[in-house]
Amino acid sequence: QVQLVESGGGLVQAGGSLRLSCATSGRTFSTYPMGWFRQAPGKECEFVGVIRWSTYYADSVKGRFTISRDNALNTIYLQMNSLKPEDTAVYYCAADSTPPSRWYQLTMCGYWGQGTQVTVSS
Repeated sequence: QVQLVESGGGLVQAGGSLRLSCATSGRTFSTYPMGWFRQAPGKECEFVGVIRWSTYYADSVKGRFTISRDNALNTIYLQMNSLKPEDTAVYYCAADSTPPSRWYQLTMCGYWGQGTQVTVSS
């Protein structure tokens, strides 16, 4: 059974940092685009970023968030710095063969896993 399991969320003050992890099992995604989406209460699912051979980010997180991957551990990470209250959301990991440059068109919140809650206090 293929699983993507997110972890690392929590409560942090504005300006702080968190690192989310997404562990995969059941198959290898080393050559697949993998990335992150988020959904805030009452709002639509939003693309955050994706990694394959390079990375793409939503404008709202560019320069603050960094995605990386460790294929040996079948894990991707989302390093979030300079967090803002508007970053509060459930963050979801995803894998999809769609070219990374088109991931902004996808909505994959909850498609693979339960997500992890990130709350940024002001």
